[in-house]
Amino acid sequence: MPAKKAARQSVKRYARNHAVRSATRTAVGNARRAVDSQDVATAEPAVRHAISMLDKAVKKGVLHKNNASRGKARLSAALNKMQ
Repeated sequence: MPAKKAARQSVKRYARNHAVRSATRTAVGNARRAVDSQDVATAEPAVRHAISMLDKAVKKGVLHKNNASRGKARLSAALNKMQ
C-alpha cells in the first residue's frame, strides 16, 4: 500500500531532519552564549561553526535559505558588535 510506504519514508525523513535541526540549533545556541560571554577567543570559532551548520542545513533542505541567512547575519552582527 502506498500509504504504508509513505509512513515509513516520513519516519526516516523525520529522524534525518530532526538530527540536522537539533545539531544546528545546538551550534547556534553555543555561538550565542559564546558571544554573550564577551570572549572573542571562544566566540569567533563558535560563530564560524554555527554558520557552517546553518549552511549545511540549507544544503540538506532542512532550513529555508532566507531563515539561515537571517541567523547568520544576526550572529555575525553580534560578533562584530562585541569586537
